[in-house]
Amino acid sequence: MTLDDLRAFVAVCEAGNLSAVARDLGCTQSAVSQRIKRVERAAGIGLLERRPRGVAPTQAGRILQRAAADGIGGLDLALRRLADLRAGDGGTVRVTTGATTVRHFMSDAVVAFRARHPHVNLEFRTESSSRRCFEAVADGSSELAWITIGPPEHGIEQHPVIRLPWVLAVRADDPLADRECIEPGELAGIRHIRLPENSTSRMRLDGHLGHRDAGPVPPPSTTSVADWDTALLLAELGVAPAVVPQLPGLPATAHPALRLVPIAGLPPLATGWAVRRWSALSPAAVAFAETVTAGLDGAATGGEGVR
Repeated sequence: MTLDDLRAFVAVCEAGNLSAVARDLGCTQSAVSQRIKRVERAAGIGLLERRPRGVAPTQAGRILQRAAADGIGGLDLALRRLADLRAGDGGTVRVTTGATTVRHFMSDAVVAFRARHPHVNLEFRTESSSRRCFEAVADGSSELAWITIGPPEHGIEQHPVIRLPWVLAVRADDPLADRECIEPGELAGIRHIRLPENSTSRMRLDGHLGHRDAGPVPPPSTTSVADWDTALLLAELGVAPAVVPQLPGLPATAHPALRLVPIAGLPPLATGWAVRRWSALSPAAVAFAETVTAGLDGAATGGEGVR
């Protein structure tokens, strides 16, 4: 059994289809089948079962799949680090983020890190959800991911960095714009812009608004967005109010016609780092993460925001 055999086995478990994996690997289905047989011989037990539409891992197969995926991801990450060292360029820090993360959470840190570590490469990869960020960390394509903190995830450590209070974003001429705050129960009568369907922030917000102490869930919205910045823009244009986390360092000049009204009683939204193991991060990755964290530590979220 070779490492490539294990890679093929994990790929088949994930795809549920030998021919699809064969196409991805540029080989025949028979070659993939032979790799699977070698893994099964080494394990001494059946790992896949045939189904009407493909294959699925057995109980033993799922055990090996999880272990192999973790091991391969760690090994791939180590090999990339060795390649960086051979190249002598100071290494590469690979970070997976959401669409607005660098602008709101990392812009100052990127400048500071570049000044202190001019020979380290920074690579940013954008994903649309925390789930995809977790996958990037799990498969080793990124060392760090900036996420909305959610439920525990197998094989992933989550490290909260900053907690963002919820606000209602409305146009400056809206009757609610002069309010000091708004209660969660009042949101029941507001058809606000919906956050991304598959986002952790959306699930957190829906969970809070659906709680008996926070009143009923608001009526269905006719507008949804893929990121927080778009929600703020549409609210400023008067399309509809938006319930969003108050982003750090959002200048008033960015949205001059917008007001952010605090929502009392909603637990803040925690955001931070996702990693496989903090203790296994490269020194450059630790330095970058700590630079971002230091820049946000003690930040007066909303202290210079839009009001």
